Amino acid sequence: MPKSVKAVLAPPKPAKPPAAEPAPGEPDLKDPSLYLNRELSLLAFQHRVLEEALDKRNPLLERVKFLAIVGSNLDEFFMVRVAGLEAQIEAGAIEPSPDGRTPRAQLIGIRREVKKLLNEVHRCMESLTAELGEHGILIHSYADLLDNQRKRAAQYFDETIFPVLTPLAFDPGRPFPHISNLSLNLAVLIRDNNRHEHFARVKVPDSLPPLVTVNRQMKAGAKRARVRRVDLVWLEEVIAANLSKLFPGMEVVESYPFHVTRDAEVAIKELEAEDLLETIEEGVRQRRFQHVVRLSVTQDMPSSMLTILMNNLEVTQSEVYRTQRPLSMKRLFSLYNMERPELKDAPFVPAIPKDLAETSEDHDMFAAIRGRDIFVHHPFDSFQPVIEFLHKAARDPAVLAIKICLYRVGRNSPVVEALLEAVEEDKQVAALVELKARFDEESNIEWAKALERAGVHVVYGLIGLKIHSKVALVVRRENDRIARYVHISTGNYNAVTAHTYTDMGIFTCDEDIADDVSDLFNYLTGYSYKADYQKLLVAPVNLRARMEALIEREIRHAKTGKKGHLIFKMNSLSDPKLIRMLYKASRAGVKIQLLVRGICSLRPGLPGISDNIEVVSIVGRFLEHSRVFCFHNGGSEEVYIGSADLMSRNVDTRVEVLVPVKDPDIIRTICDQVLPVYLADNVKARQMNSNGVYVRRKTTGKHPVNSQEVLLDRRGIGTRKVKHARSRTQP
Repeated sequence: MPKSVKAVLAPPKPAKPPAAEPAPGEPDLKDPSLYLNRELSLLAFQHRVLEEALDKRNPLLERVKFLAIVGSNLDEFFMVRVAGLEAQIEAGAIEPSPDGRTPRAQLIGIRREVKKLLNEVHRCMESLTAELGEHGILIHSYADLLDNQRKRAAQYFDETIFPVLTPLAFDPGRPFPHISNLSLNLAVLIRDNNRHEHFARVKVPDSLPPLVTVNRQMKAGAKRARVRRVDLVWLEEVIAANLSKLFPGMEVVESYPFHVTRDAEVAIKELEAEDLLETIEEGVRQRRFQHVVRLSVTQDMPSSMLTILMNNLEVTQSEVYRTQRPLSMKRLFSLYNMERPELKDAPFVPAIPKDLAETSEDHDMFAAIRGRDIFVHHPFDSFQPVIEFLHKAARDPAVLAIKICLYRVGRNSPVVEALLEAVEEDKQVAALVELKARFDEESNIEWAKALERAGVHVVYGLIGLKIHSKVALVVRRENDRIARYVHISTGNYNAVTAHTYTDMGIFTCDEDIADDVSDLFNYLTGYSYKADYQKLLVAPVNLRARMEALIEREIRHAKTGKKGHLIFKMNSLSDPKLIRMLYKASRAGVKIQLLVRGICSLRPGLPGISDNIEVVSIVGRFLEHSRVFCFHNGGSEEVYIGSADLMSRNVDTRVEVLVPVKDPDIIRTICDQVLPVYLADNVKARQMNSNGVYVRRKTTGKHPVNSQEVLLDRRGIGTRKVKHARSRTQP
């Protein structure tokens, strides 16, 4: 982290002495054999997602969606993680990862695992294609089309595809065309009348549906229904079959598809940038010109054509992946979007928490929050109360100001609409818009400009840090006092992903928390040397130190004969220092249950090291996204929720917030009704062995527990009336 960043965060601290060597007979908790590689752990997560595509208990189109997710995740993995390792090698870095692998060794391991994964992906695709055909959704090879289907494909090419295509030649007079990131292309070999061969590239337009319908007809289905049969062929195959129309008077010798993935991590020299917004915009534009980190080609592409691509794209053999068609599994999302509800998960209606169910224009939502803290668990509980909280604040004459952190908000954002409405109602509005939210930069830039034009105070983040916290503050005049209302969440202010991500949030007007949140926004928008907070754990200020202190307290409980117990739920766990703290706690007898969706570098079940640690990953209908940290504390549980995973980037180079759950009923809801359901899952849960391999839990003789389905059935949890509302000053 740059020194200028550290200076803003807190006053300088005295240097710490070098870490002591382990005492004789004590294990070295820095031993590389105690850690799993972060990158390979992330690839292991893709295998778990793929298992959902293979699981016939899932509806068919949901399985297609999971396969598309694997494709999308692999694209991002290469754009970010592989690109980062290649950059380290180019810079001459040889520093090993915590598990002892150099960057080059990690790339070798990644290539081996990716090739295995791709083979499984395409076997899954073959199986799904056959099952789709049984339900009237037939994906054909162009060579297998009937004459009337080819005519329809040719007609679609002439009327719709042809006007969009731009063939680009490559010869001494025309340089090799730029191949944009994540683009699917055709490499074409053509021959002129003089028998000279030429290379050309045709980009498969992503503005058109990737699957072309070549005919529709009805066939008999169930007794009381008729199933619509749809015959489909991939867009690139239609283009390949009609290439002669793009090169009239030339002979099309052969063509092969290829797919390019480029480095997405654009270095942003923030300290030299006068305007961060312009810098990010330029960075997004540059992304499509970054170096290629993966070239995917078909198994049958001849070496002569591959050589042309490799030489001009400047890739090595280790960056080439020969695989089967289709080359981009991400395009299967279009198939999932088909209107076939019988092949998808049943829809559900999220609950409204009882304390907010009666709120309306005539009923004061702020009064409900004054009565008690309110807990929401999405998507089981509706996201609408969050939107209403901001809209009511915008319209309420007593509200003076609204402040919010926006990380990912999506395209058509009702949250941003509420902020714009608040400006029209003459409220003071401040929005912290994180322009460096990976792959959402363009959307965030658009919203930042719109908010600025409307008169919102927009802050683009801090130098060297990402603002990843999920916090909103409403300041309200109530009689002769100023009241502050806070919403803190584990998830983004994105109304779309709120339907598919599991996240937790709390509405509160607790004065200590409100004081901390006010200090947080002052830190983010101005200058602050505040080194601690009353209640909040804020990265990179006090989160690491407080987390370590809370684990140490649990160790003390265990050493004095009391029960020591930690339950952590998060997306990723890879920070070596915090892993060592968990190993230390396990050795002291603390029971540790970790619900880690994705990356986990900790190895559970190691004799004398992590005997008391269990690691479980749940992959199901919804993306597990909530972060919860539960400390038993001798029976007086302390629970924190918020935005932070236990990764070095989260605790050291991002602004993250964890908030303590103060309401005893909400603590009981989380500790007794939510976390135990996740820990009991034996349908969507995989448990990690000490070697890093995940295995499904055995259900023989046990009642099956699908945690997400249980929580759906119990939606509205945590919303019952409180018998002892916290005493608060009334307005």
